[in-house]
Amino acid sequence: MTDVTSEVFSTAVTLTPAEPTRHELAFTAVTQPCPWPKAYGGDMVAQAAAAAMRSVTDGKQLHSMHSYFMRPAEIGEKVHYEVELLRDGRGYATRQVRGYQKDKPLYVCLANFAAGEPGASFTPAPPDGPSLAGVPGPEELADSAGYLDGRTGGTMTTASKAYWSTGRGFDMRHVPGPLYLTVEGEPVPHQAVWLRPFDALRPVDGLTDAQRDTAALAYVCDYTILEPVLRVLGLPWAQDGLVTASLDHAMWFHRPPAPGVTDGWLLYAQQAVAAESGRGLATGRFLTPDGTHLATVVQEGMIREGRGGSR
Repeated sequence: MTDVTSEVFSTAVTLTPAEPTRHELAFTAVTQPCPWPKAYGGDMVAQAAAAAMRSVTDGKQLHSMHSYFMRPAEIGEKVHYEVELLRDGRGYATRQVRGYQKDKPLYVCLANFAAGEPGASFTPAPPDGPSLAGVPGPEELADSAGYLDGRTGGTMTTASKAYWSTGRGFDMRHVPGPLYLTVEGEPVPHQAVWLRPFDALRPVDGLTDAQRDTAALAYVCDYTILEPVLRVLGLPWAQDGLVTASLDHAMWFHRPPAPGVTDGWLLYAQQAVAAESGRGLATGRFLTPDGTHLATVVQEGMIREGRGGSR
């Protein structure tokens, strides 16, 4: 059996410098294998974050990204990222990153960086849904491979079962249970996912370890962020005819993870906000086991219960 590792992430965010054709800097990166007709959206979020971070050389840290997904990306193909240096100030810097395949724009984001300054710190408790209090620990929960072992159903294939089990680079454990084949538990508008890389994150050329850890949060956030919406609607991933796609995405990085934190368990607490007209909106918070709030995610996605079609 091939060793299960987190290498898919480090491969995804390894960028190759390229000749810019539109703006000041350019890189290419390759979308990673997955069993769907289109590449995983987190590839582009994390690759754009890496490209933006490589363009800021004075120590400022990425604190927010605001993204749109315009076209699906082909799997295993290079994406050409152009970085526009919009502003470099004493306290803040701003970048625009655009991703292209075959000269067509797929993805665009604005990324902002901050030098940081002394200030008060506050982490609120969530008004509803999961928090660290009362959530079973990850060791009490089945991993995806264990949950799916011996199970069949819906549109799940051998390839999608393998991908959910070990192909995403991160061990993910759901509270309530997973949504792969059925909606485990009550159709509530919230869930939590414990996650950690299958092994320690590797160094990534061009990124510091702190920047790599930031990119890891950007990468893994998209796998499950629409699940609280699917859960409350009673829609498992393997339901026949279900089609989803990321539309737009925002992420705020409140504080950098301490060294080694992203190699261990994090709680991704998620909440459905709205579902209407074939779109769903959800929020997520990344928390360390001691309750430190690292980042917040908001994402809207297409949720189409009928068959096929492109957005």
